[in-house]
Amino acid sequence: MTDFIPDVSFVIAAYNAEETLERAIDSALAQGAVSMEVIVVDDCSTDRTREIAGNHPDPRVRLVAMARNGGPGAARNAGLDAARGRWVAVLDSDDALRPDRMARLIARAEKAEAQIAVDNLDVIREDVGTTLPMFPEAMLARMPTLTLAKFIASNMIFQSEHNFGYMKPVFDRAFIEKHRLRFDETLRIGEDYIFLASALARGGTCVVEPMVGYLYYIRDGSISRVLKKEHVEAMLAADSRFFAEHPFGAAALAAQRRRTRNLKEVIAFLKLVDSIKERELQTMLKIACLNPRAVRHLSMPIFARFRRLAASLRSGRQVTPTSQLTSPLPNMGAGPHSNKG
Repeated sequence: MTDFIPDVSFVIAAYNAEETLERAIDSALAQGAVSMEVIVVDDCSTDRTREIAGNHPDPRVRLVAMARNGGPGAARNAGLDAARGRWVAVLDSDDALRPDRMARLIARAEKAEAQIAVDNLDVIREDVGTTLPMFPEAMLARMPTLTLAKFIASNMIFQSEHNFGYMKPVFDRAFIEKHRLRFDETLRIGEDYIFLASALARGGTCVVEPMVGYLYYIRDGSISRVLKKEHVEAMLAADSRFFAEHPFGAAALAAQRRRTRNLKEVIAFLKLVDSIKERELQTMLKIACLNPRAVRHLSMPIFARFRRLAASLRSGRQVTPTSQLTSPLPNMGAGPHSNKG
């Protein structure tokens, strides 16, 4: 094995990603002014993902084949274990990078002696053909560093379309190894949130690059974000472990308490939606009375159906079939709460 240490190791966790994987790999290989390796971790795909990565003509591309499907956290951990670069960058298998991204991020981080760097993203809606920056550049320019308190406060479900959890951090690998940081493999959603929050809580300095470097693709079929109660319950449990394992300053503690309330609200909201679908009027009313803040998350179509359903159950009239009571949930934002990879 060579002793060469590249500037950056790209970790791409991939599952059934044959349609977009080559674009992601090529964008990593196209990075200017840095040396790199690209580690593709195939999480037991059933399509050509493993073949594309394993047969790539560029020797800088390495395949790590998982023995069993472990989810995004397990796949990324396998990539971290294989990484040799000074810096580690996670790249989703359906996204891409601008060619100057890594040089800019590494230069900014090293100048500030920081261990983490994040940047702006372009949101590319392939279904409608639009490309827009996720955050105003001027807003990020006023925020030279991302603190733990700011990061936690931004990550509230249903409260904004975009939050800082969408950002794709670049980490100093020596810092990751020193603090034994790894993704929580029990989480199918939110593992990247806990990872960055843990790095910040361990004293990592995170610099912010206002310019766009990451290309975040939303494809047909990836727009609908189905949030399940068990996902949020797992996030709440992971937050509890995170809170117990790390020190918190006053601002971060206040933000964490708000996030805990937010997650509990969302769980109540999802229970409310389930009771609406099952036409359980007493359960609906009980949840609504005990958790009035959860009711506000109901979108207008669901709320209208809720009122019609309650009225029909009181009067004994024919009610709408359960299958017609479903309606899209309010936009929850992806970022730390959904996984496109």
